Amino acid sequence: MISKERILDLLSAYDTENLCLATVCSHTSLQIFHGAKAEGLRTIGLITSEQQRAIYDAFPAAKPDEFVDVGDGAIPYEELADKNALLIPHGSIVEYAGRGLEDAPLPVLGNRQSLMWERDRRKMFEWMKAAGLQTPAILDPDKIDRPCVVKHPGAKGGRGYAIVHSPEEFHAKFENKDVMVQEYLVGVRAYPHYFYSPLSKEGYRTADGHLELLSIDRRFESNVDESYRTMMAGVPIRPSFTVVGNQGLVIRESLLSDMLSMGRDAAEAAERLFGGIPGPFCLELICDENLQFYCFEISARIVAGTNIYPEGSPYSCYVFGEPMSMGRRIAREVKTAKEMGKLGKIVY
Repeated sequence: MISKERILDLLSAYDTENLCLATVCSHTSLQIFHGAKAEGLRTIGLITSEQQRAIYDAFPAAKPDEFVDVGDGAIPYEELADKNALLIPHGSIVEYAGRGLEDAPLPVLGNRQSLMWERDRRKMFEWMKAAGLQTPAILDPDKIDRPCVVKHPGAKGGRGYAIVHSPEEFHAKFENKDVMVQEYLVGVRAYPHYFYSPLSKEGYRTADGHLELLSIDRRFESNVDESYRTMMAGVPIRPSFTVVGNQGLVIRESLLSDMLSMGRDAAEAAERLFGGIPGPFCLELICDENLQFYCFEISARIVAGTNIYPEGSPYSCYVFGEPMSMGRRIAREVKTAKEMGKLGKIVY
């Protein structure tokens, strides 16, 4: 992996007065571009085809200032560095760039090591355990004795996940595949969106900075979330967990203490394990009938559920006296770090 010192070297050559934010045109890019415009920062959108431009023409308030067509090739890291760009990672970048991010010669918002811990589900569970979070059981495929969800590595939005009930069913569907077998938990899914800032200790103190809970969503997953209608119609289905969209969620106020402490514990465990997680991240939770939370995944960057809140959420309005999306919060942090001369604290 490229060293932090090398990234800081690259950053030292930047013309920070012309700093810009770059990301792949997908996932949360509309929100990122919109938020950067609100903060007066230039943006670069990476597209894989000319047809993509039409999408952003349809949303002019969230259109990047410049497009770079990468075709089917790799992200042009050196070209972006020449343009004084910081790369903003999201789910499509994690999946599209893969392990290429490890050695990318370009400052990335946050800590690129956290993206590697996200990609490797076993390391992710090590992280969750180090944070003291309750998690579903991980089972050996030959010892499956209850309903389990089988997951592929990476940020695939639930694509390819399946439920199995026995070792025989697992081997029939997933023989010789790189997957993880998780106990299937029953409860309400909740996905809190956090922002950790190492630039200030005001607010909910966490590690060497503070934590913000900006919003919460729940997800609609293909046919499994409409299964009651299908079953009532007498149509058999094979559950699919591919994420189709997101819906806002407000948690009961008495549970906010748990949500904040889980976010803090995850951020402080990240500090101990791999040097921290500045910027946005999300815990993927199940809340059971006893109001106990179980964490089954961590997304170590902005998540698509934040797209529900381009003008802020029922929580961000209690933190900021103005509309604040996660995209704008990212841009605000970049501006603040630049003014403080501390960009090196929020990129790697």
